[in-house]
This record gives sequence, structure tokens and C-alpha cells, in this order.
Amino acid sequence: MAITASMVKELRERTGAGMMDCKKVLTKTDGDMEAAIDLMRKSGAAKADKKAGRIAADGKVVITVSENRKEASILEVNCETDFVAKDESFISFVNAVGARVLADKPADVEALAAMPLESGETVEEVRANLVAKIGENMQVRRFEIISSDDGQICSYNHGVRISVAVALTGGDEALGKDIAMHIAASRPLCVSEADVPEETLEKEKEILIAQAEGSGKPMEIIEKMVEGRMRKYLSEITLVGQPFVKDPDQTIAQLLKAANAEVTAFVRYEVGEGIEKKQEDFAAEVMAQVNG
Repeated sequence: MAITASMVKELRERTGAGMMDCKKVLTKTDGDMEAAIDLMRKSGAAKADKKAGRIAADGKVVITVSENRKEASILEVNCETDFVAKDESFISFVNAVGARVLADKPADVEALAAMPLESGETVEEVRANLVAKIGENMQVRRFEIISSDDGQICSYNHGVRISVAVALTGGDEALGKDIAMHIAASRPLCVSEADVPEETLEKEKEILIAQAEGSGKPMEIIEKMVEGRMRKYLSEITLVGQPFVKDPDQTIAQLLKAANAEVTAFVRYEVGEGIEKKQEDFAAEVMAQVNG
């Protein structure tokens, strides 16, 4: 497989390693990005996986909560520029689609596209008309429904780019908002260790063992090192293991216990996560037009 400059660039951004090292590892893994990252982490060449959630597209995320606060929809619609993301027609479209998701709970984006809005036109027809009117591409990217039969849905919006919905039992709305705000800032992957996929744990353990073996220490010491690093890893990726952003002296688990509350689920959306945005050089574009 041909190793392109963009592949090398992505690996550099995600690992902090040098360009030539990135190219060599990509060649060795035949262009498999995730395998290259694992290999570099095992060898110590990777400084960190910096990707996390690259914000590389514009648009809006909206949460629509039911009147009884038992369920909510969270929806992301993308556009090309932040200018359009602030357009009233675009915002109205996103809000209308979010309400439709909550009301009808479509199976997927394709099913949602065929559903009618209040105008009688389908979501796809309204989207296409907006593209023609505004002159910029936009897409309904993803949505999710979250519910809490025994509690309530609490939410937090950080502008229009980050939205978090939390299913909370016990506690109150203020606690739920604090938890949602924490999730927006700290990006946990799941609620607790029990929610971490086994393959994720095994993969991380394998990487940590490979790193520790390079120290030359006896296996019993390596096992203790790996055990400690796994505990640290789990505290970083699980909501309940993280220090509370408003009071780092206590973990989220301690905060919830004090309030006799529990988070059963959460959804965090950030506009453009994982979408690589084309970098435009406006001055070069103007000069190209002038010269052309």
C-alpha cells in the first residue's frame, strides 16, 4: 500500500513522533493506522495518541429533552463554515430535526431523512433546499436517544459545539448539570470499569506489558507496574474514576455517593469529531483566481 503524506501527517499528529519514524512504521504495518500507533506505543516511539477527538468540521449539536425529562435526543448536523452554523434557517432546521428524532425515534439517519417535518417536506427535502438556498453543503451526521426510566435526563450545552446528556437516578438537576459539564470537559469514554470492552482492556494491557518489558525488570515487578498503570488508565477513561473538574479533591464516584445518586448512561457529542476538515489558504485561492 502506498504511504501518503496525509497518512504520515495524521500519525505524527496522533503520536508526536518524527516524520521518518511515522513513515517507517506505516510502511511496516502496510498503512494500518491503528496498528502503527500500537506498534509505536509498544516501542516507546509514540509520545501520546493525540487524536482523542479532532474537531474538524462546523455545524451544530442540539439536545431535545421530553417534558417529563425521562428521555432526550442528541443530534449533530454538519455544515462547512461557522458562518452557516449561525444562520437562523440552519438552526431552525437542526432544532426541527432534533424534535423529530425524539418524537419518532428513527432507526438510523437514512430513516430519519425520509421523515416529514411540519412543512410536509421530508428531512432530506428540507436539507436539499437549504443547500440550494445557502450554497453550502450540510449533512445530518448522527443522533442518539438516551432514557432514564427511574430518574431524569440532565444536559449541558457548551455553546453549539459540545452537548452532553446524562441519565441520572437520585440527586437533582443541579448535580446532573455538574456531571454533564464535567463530561464535556473531561471526555470520559464510559461510566465505569464494567462498561469498558474487554478487548480494549486487553489491548491496553498488552501495550503496557510491552513498554514495561523494555525496562529490564523482573516479571513480578513488571506485573505490579502494569497493574498500577492499568488502574491509572481506568481512572482516566471512566467517568466515576475521574477527579471532579469543580473539585479535583474528590472523584465523580465520591460525588455521586454523597448525593446517593448514580449515572446510568451518558452521551457526549462534539461537532466534527473525527472529521478531517480541508485546510483552506484563502490568500492563495484569491491569487490563483487572479492569475487564472
